[in-house]
Amino acid sequence: MKQRATDFQLDKEQAVLVVIDVQERLIPAMNKKVYEQVKSNIELLVAGARQLGIPVVTTEQYPRGLGHTVAELAKICGETLIEKISFGCCGEPKFNAELQRIGRKQVIVVGMEAHVCVYQTVLGLLEAGYAVHLVRDAICSRKKENFQAAVANTGAAGAVISTTEMALFQMLKEAGTPEFKAISKLLK
Repeated sequence: MKQRATDFQLDKEQAVLVVIDVQERLIPAMNKKVYEQVKSNIELLVAGARQLGIPVVTTEQYPRGLGHTVAELAKICGETLIEKISFGCCGEPKFNAELQRIGRKQVIVVGMEAHVCVYQTVLGLLEAGYAVHLVRDAICSRKKENFQAAVANTGAAGAVISTTEMALFQMLKEAGTPEFKAISKLLK
């Protein structure tokens, strides 16, 4: 089925940002430069979500083993934290209940690892009927080929592949607003 242009649009009134498993004990396995860029982009998206009134849901995969969300992100996106043992977030009933409570139909997905928890979450969200926007410069995996396969497969499955700036500017819609001014400062 061919996607329509409207399938690619983000609406700040319908979006929720999901930050998946950016945890302490996973970081050493990541390429340092790639991880720093991903973390910076996630911080931008969380700050932008705050400016635009978009809810943020954060998950942690088995925190007893992998530690908690890295301190820099935990400070800014901790109001809704869901622990899970299922790789895909949709395998955790508390996650599904939280999305239903929020009541929005577009999910912006960021985090790690792209080919495991992020990938399985995207597929679960698509199956549940959500419009999913995967922000490719705000996800990472230990190996480049795993990252590339995750991006390709989620796009083929129906997720919209986006970037941090694409997502933010699409939700802003126009310049000249207080939100635009605040987010523009973040991007400098």
